[in-house]
Amino acid sequence: MRWSTSVGTALAAAVFVASTATAAPAAPAATPTVPAELAAALAEASRLDGWVPAPQEAFELPAGARCDFAVRVQPVVDEVRKLVLETYPDGSPKREVYTGALIDEVTNLETGATSMADASGSALVVHGTDGSMTWYVVGPVLLGFRENAGSLPRGLWLVDGVFRVEFTPTFDKTITMLRGTTHDVCTDVD
Repeated sequence: MRWSTSVGTALAAAVFVASTATAAPAAPAATPTVPAELAAALAEASRLDGWVPAPQEAFELPAGARCDFAVRVQPVVDEVRKLVLETYPDGSPKREVYTGALIDEVTNLETGATSMADASGSALVVHGTDGSMTWYVVGPVLLGFRENAGSLPRGLWLVDGVFRVEFTPTFDKTITMLRGTTHDVCTDVD
C-alpha cells in the first residue's frame, strides 16, 4: 500500500465520521473531538516530511496478566509510521501521528491456538508532561488492560471505531467511544 493512500484513507474516514456523527452529544469547547482532532493532525501530517517507522516489538505476558493463560503478541505485518508534529522544549514529543497497517498474531502459549488481530488504526497521540497521554483514534487498535486498571476488564482488547483513550502515568486506560466496538481477543485463543 502506498503511504499517501494510507494517510488519505485515514483522513477521509475521520472527515466522514466528523461530518456524519449525530448520535453523540457535542463535546465541550475545550475538549477536542476525536474526528476533528485526528483529521486536523492527519491533514497537517500529510504536508510534512519526517515520517519514520514505528515498529511494534513482539511481547509475551504471563498467565493472568491480560488473559487467563500466557500469551504472545507478534506483528506479522507492520507498516506503521509516525510523525512528530510538536515537541516540548526538552525535545520530547508533545504530539505525534501514527498510521499504517499492523496485523498481530496472538498466541495462547499453553495450547498453541492463534488468532490474527488487525490493529491498523490511525491515532493522534498527545503526551502530557506528567507521563500521561491521550490517543485520538480512528480504526482498530489492540490494547491490553490489567485487572482494575481502566474502563474495560482485564484482557487484550481490539477496540475499533472512533474513540479516545486516556492513559494515566501508570498506564491505566479510559476509553471514550464515539462509535465502535470492543472485542477481547483472549476469547479467540482460549
